[in-house]
Amino acid sequence: MQTGFGRTGTHYWGFETQGVIPDIVTMAKGIGNGCPLGAVVTTEKIARTLADRIHFNTFGGNPVVCTQGSAVLDVIERENMQANSLNLGNKILAGLNELKGKYKLIGDVRGKGLLLGVELVKDRQSKEPAREESAQVMEKCKEMGLLVGKGGLWGQTIRFSPPMCLKEHDADFLIDVLDCALETL
Repeated sequence: MQTGFGRTGTHYWGFETQGVIPDIVTMAKGIGNGCPLGAVVTTEKIARTLADRIHFNTFGGNPVVCTQGSAVLDVIERENMQANSLNLGNKILAGLNELKGKYKLIGDVRGKGLLLGVELVKDRQSKEPAREESAQVMEKCKEMGLLVGKGGLWGQTIRFSPPMCLKEHDADFLIDVLDCALETL
């Protein structure tokens, strides 16, 4: 759901970065820009089997929301949001790697485009998850006006998936806030 519509910066769909062709692709969130819209794309063979079944959905076929989704796709294309995701994602990734050099708590920095993560560890050798520290960093970021997500099996990864319309000053703000939050530990 979160890897679609050019967010990775190099491909329109996240699965394309993995060199696979899936049988079914589900999409939502980004296509509606906050409106209740989702879609499923599949092979002709699989789609034929669905024609023989009864299926129901709450918002299916809503022409207003479908028009909104079409407009969202037009804006992504017209405003070069995929290129923006790549450029600002690379800027943020570079800033996160600088923070990795500054803070031993950062065990790994990874991501593509505007899907990024910072894994916090108690020790870089053992990679012991820094679960509590991650929660503290999230709270500090929130206090300073930056909402971040949490991931990883142990809640040790700070996740960033800012909107594709992100501006350069927003990317700078993200890095500055994370730096301040880490400094408080």
